[in-house]
Amino acid sequence: MKLSALVCAHNDEARLADCLRGLSFCDEIVVVADRCTDRSQEIARQFGARVIDGIFPLESQRKTAGLSACLGEWVLEIEPDEAVGAALAYEIRAAIHGRPAGDWFDLPVDTFVGDRAVRHGWGAGLGETRAPRLYRQAAKRWKARRVQPPATMDGRYAGVLETPLVRRADPDVGHAFARLNQLAALRAQDLADAGRGGRLRDDILAAAGRFWTCYVWRQGVREGELGFLIALMAGLDAVLSGARARELLKARAAIAAEPAIEPAALGVAARR
Repeated sequence: MKLSALVCAHNDEARLADCLRGLSFCDEIVVVADRCTDRSQEIARQFGARVIDGIFPLESQRKTAGLSACLGEWVLEIEPDEAVGAALAYEIRAAIHGRPAGDWFDLPVDTFVGDRAVRHGWGAGLGETRAPRLYRQAAKRWKARRVQPPATMDGRYAGVLETPLVRRADPDVGHAFARLNQLAALRAQDLADAGRGGRLRDDILAAAGRFWTCYVWRQGVREGELGFLIALMAGLDAVLSGARARELLKARAAIAAEPAIEPAALGVAARR
């Protein structure tokens, strides 16, 4: 049963080697290099990966292009800041060779902030506790989004593995806030493209709901101060994304309202 590893990278030379080093148990590694200007492609080829170079404005485009290039019946989808340990590698191999009744598995994820694994309360795409990362070739599709596109899983659910995937998301809380700012900017573009500027009142209500979901429902309270900050960031994401989307829509409307300059007028101006 052939297994492909899929990694999408964008200027990830600092962490890509550690990611790829743990994928030697796979039959092939496919790395999608999106507008990389560093050594990401070189590092990927050093580990025997097949590199797909391109310009992919949407994260969904990167993932779809990479999945199309995978030759394995099963695909293991990994981010550059994640690592597969020996125990998880063994469990993955055993799962797909055991003639599973389903078409996709969830993998538990230990998301680290610094040296601490945070297992509760994640939101706003900053981290997760489990995700569908091991699946048959045709089992996963993504909606068109610039960042963290929602996925649709086809077929039957095969269960969740026991050994966690390790994700080194942020070296500290400051880095997490900076990453939130980047994610919110991309989400704002998606909202603006869909014409969904919304209202500040709605964003505040959404922020309160996200905070409660992360801190109470997802038990972020068990993570102490860090759990509170993660819940706060999840709520702040709704406000930041909405405010930026409204700015973008306003700017686009202003550009669209500008009077068009007729080609003939341009010619007259040039002769003068």
